[in-house]
Amino acid sequence: MSGRSAQLHDIEPGSPGPAREKNRQFAIGLARAFSGALLFAFPMLMTMEMWWLGFYVHPLRLVVFILLNVPLLVGLSYYAGFEETGSRLEDVLDAFIAYAVGFVVAALTLWLLAIVGPDMSANEIIGKIAIQAVPASMGAMLTRSQFGEEQRKEERRSSANYQAGLFLMAVGALYLSASLASTEEMVLIAFKMTAGHVIGLVLFSLGLMQGFLYAVVGRGKTDLPSDDIPFWHVFFRYTVVGYAIALLISYLILWIFGRTAGLAPEELVQAVVVVGFPAALGAGAARLIL
Repeated sequence: MSGRSAQLHDIEPGSPGPAREKNRQFAIGLARAFSGALLFAFPMLMTMEMWWLGFYVHPLRLVVFILLNVPLLVGLSYYAGFEETGSRLEDVLDAFIAYAVGFVVAALTLWLLAIVGPDMSANEIIGKIAIQAVPASMGAMLTRSQFGEEQRKEERRSSANYQAGLFLMAVGALYLSASLASTEEMVLIAFKMTAGHVIGLVLFSLGLMQGFLYAVVGRGKTDLPSDDIPFWHVFFRYTVVGYAIALLISYLILWIFGRTAGLAPEELVQAVVVVGFPAALGAGAARLIL
């Protein structure tokens, strides 16, 4: 009996074929993606400032926000997507599927909460949904790493190089900074801070990131050096660079959300450092969780 015939003989009658099994796994992954999208985006879906952003944010800035999210979704598909992928094209397709899932979840939730309705203009409805779809799409893509993951995805993250580690930091920074940068509290905190507060918050953010990175070292999940590497090597190569990425993303988010207009240079620095605090927290946690 030939090898092909033997394989056919071994398939039990009534058992699903490879194509059907693949479709079943994709459907399960898609269901998880919807759950993850709602779970991750729920705080922002219930935040008034995020509702208003969709109304007044400049269309160009909204496009930049969405385009910034696309390469992050592609990378997340490779390291922690909701289904197994074998090529870069599949990762790109999964990225757009994740955004579509996020868009549907955001649209349905905002409609159920009476945040969007037929009495609004098309631009307002699309803006509110599109901006909420970004964090929802990230939740959809991160579902695999939280609700059950493939061994191959875990191996990819464990073997991630230096650049991939910085990418995962950027993902965490974007998620947490986007969830808070729209709120009035960020502006109020920045307004009340003195130079001493700013310096203290920078040092505290760096300390938190360093702690997260050492936790990652202890778990042996990534390319981070072992415990016998000097403290300053980890600090300058990973913590400082990761914090710089967090600050850059914080500035971009503040600009996209229209929070930088009219700020003096020192006020802008304070605002970036304030938003950089949750961004740094997200960046550090991403290396530990993902």
